[in-house]
Amino acid sequence: MTVATPPLSIVIATRESRLALWQAEHVKALLQARGHTVELLGMTTKGDQILDRTLSKVGGKGLFVKELEVALEEGRAHIAVHSLKDVPMDMPEGFSLACVMEREDPRDAFVSPRYQHLAELPQGAVVGTSSLRRQVLLQALRPDLKIEPLRGNLDTRLRKLDEGQYDAIVLAAAGLKRLGMQARIRSIFEPDTMLPAAGQGALGIEIRTDRQDLADALAPLAHMPTWLRVAAERAVSRGMGGSCSVPLAAHATLQGDTMQLHAAWGDPEGIKALVQTQQTATVTTLAQAEALGAEVAARLQAGGALVCKPD
Repeated sequence: MTVATPPLSIVIATRESRLALWQAEHVKALLQARGHTVELLGMTTKGDQILDRTLSKVGGKGLFVKELEVALEEGRAHIAVHSLKDVPMDMPEGFSLACVMEREDPRDAFVSPRYQHLAELPQGAVVGTSSLRRQVLLQALRPDLKIEPLRGNLDTRLRKLDEGQYDAIVLAAAGLKRLGMQARIRSIFEPDTMLPAAGQGALGIEIRTDRQDLADALAPLAHMPTWLRVAAERAVSRGMGGSCSVPLAAHATLQGDTMQLHAAWGDPEGIKALVQTQQTATVTTLAQAEALGAEVAARLQAGGALVCKPD
């Protein structure tokens, strides 16, 4: 039985991209429906400001969340809504992931004005992505393609494609679907072709650890099957040094209490071959999910994958 929590006044810290605002408004509506008073605090993060370099060269995942955490620390906001794949694997002291919501489509989408599938691209075609994971997986699928950096919010990336800077781009299907832009998707990469990033398609809500009242208010928004899956995926990333940018994919499926976890690691330099592994286990708790993820990370390393060490 869910225990009712007293109404709270909650300020949500959010990035100001259209997708981030959709996500924050989604959480706002769910909380308001439960009697809470909610407003948004829009912010621009360092990750939004630096668009001329890849994330791996300017500090990795934390670039999208640091300013939001400062707002929580200073009391200007109470919760932060994140795309979970952008959240570092280890939370700073005093912060915690209080809620993981039901996942949207975790897969990658192929977007192109002219071509229906990756296989249709001509030799030497230019494909845009900002993700090391997508880069190494694309290179494994089509070593003849030219993979070029692609930064900016969703609208910016689509504009660059439409301007002819790329023959195709690869984006998270979840973002396109949330913004009602499914028509831009030419085809979907199934996980056995392009394994998704840890946490892709899931929303996580961060709070200060001393705010149990907020944790209680957010509890009804949590979706435990999603939380178990992403906990396992994020544990793979944690085991591979995933708070820096790692060319790593991890994707879990859950049937009843049986979790199957697939992971892949690639070498951005193309010297080492793609390393892939999978493992199945009974998972009913977050601790079991994380243990499975740690085991899969160890199997990747045994296969030759390299752990990322932050500078």
